[in-house]
Amino acid sequence: MIIDLRSDTVTKPTAEMRRAMAEAEVGDDVYREDPTVNRLEQRAAEILGKEAALFVPSGTMGNQIAVKVQTQPGQEVICEERSHIFNFEMGAMAAFSGCQARTIATEDGILSWDQIRERLRPGIYYYSRNSLIALENTHNMAGGTVYPQEVATEICDRAHELGLKIHLDGARVFNAATFLGRPVREVVAPFDSVMFCLSKGLGAPVGSLVAGTRRFAEEALRARKILGGGMRQAGVLAAAGLIALEQHPAKLAEDHRNARFLGEGLGRLPGLRLDLAKVQTNIVIFDVAGSGLAAAEFSARLKACGVLINPISDRQLRVVTHSDVTRQDCERALEGIEEVVQKSTPAGV
Repeated sequence: MIIDLRSDTVTKPTAEMRRAMAEAEVGDDVYREDPTVNRLEQRAAEILGKEAALFVPSGTMGNQIAVKVQTQPGQEVICEERSHIFNFEMGAMAAFSGCQARTIATEDGILSWDQIRERLRPGIYYYSRNSLIALENTHNMAGGTVYPQEVATEICDRAHELGLKIHLDGARVFNAATFLGRPVREVVAPFDSVMFCLSKGLGAPVGSLVAGTRRFAEEALRARKILGGGMRQAGVLAAAGLIALEQHPAKLAEDHRNARFLGEGLGRLPGLRLDLAKVQTNIVIFDVAGSGLAAAEFSARLKACGVLINPISDRQLRVVTHSDVTRQDCERALEGIEEVVQKSTPAGV
């Protein structure tokens, strides 16, 4: 049996999701006539406390729609240096919206208003203009770290005073809300737009939603069509998304507990290094340099043990827990990791 800890995108739809998909009431969503898609969008807007939401095929599309709607060509988008919107979306903000990124490096993926303020462009005509700030919560490549609510609120409030828009890449924002012990509508309340994924921790097979004001959603619909995201009988996908949205947020705390269990276990193994304070949600990043193996080789040896974990650099691997991984699976994964460590760690470490 393979234990897949590469990402929370690898989850399989539940039996209930499969039944709902087979029985979904559908229509043509390009005509806005798919009743199941319409229900999903309405319910997502209600849960997020936003005026309207739009179903999109992927989180990348949702993020790039938000950039397109809230910027003009030649403007800048401020984001964290390791953010998904900058690193893993193929330069789409430049290709699609004609914008450039102004990145800020942080220790834990969490920006502060002071850091942002220092990087704002002065109002001189020959500088590009700041238009949008994009935050990521939880922050994937920082290890699933979460914005303290007061930090996010301060950034939004100060930005709005200057006429700047704020987008939240909330691919895993329900994980953030679980960690904070707050309703997700409170977490996203200060933001002009928000994207979240159904197909990560919430366990649906396909899809994300982007939400904001009704005017934003109207413009987002046009941008989705330009990107080729207009789907027809998409209710077969939205049906699974409705179940994910209604039922799966309550299950995320277990994913977090499993990540903490793995983090604590990894921290006890020689040759491995991680910052347990950053294990806040369902992601664990650990350094294997002390084992004497490069991360890619460590990953390959783990695969031979039946454990899938992806390298994210020459030294680091990323573990992601999800609804298809049990505590017993985590125990077996640690056994496999320990086996690799024992066979590779240099003597004396």
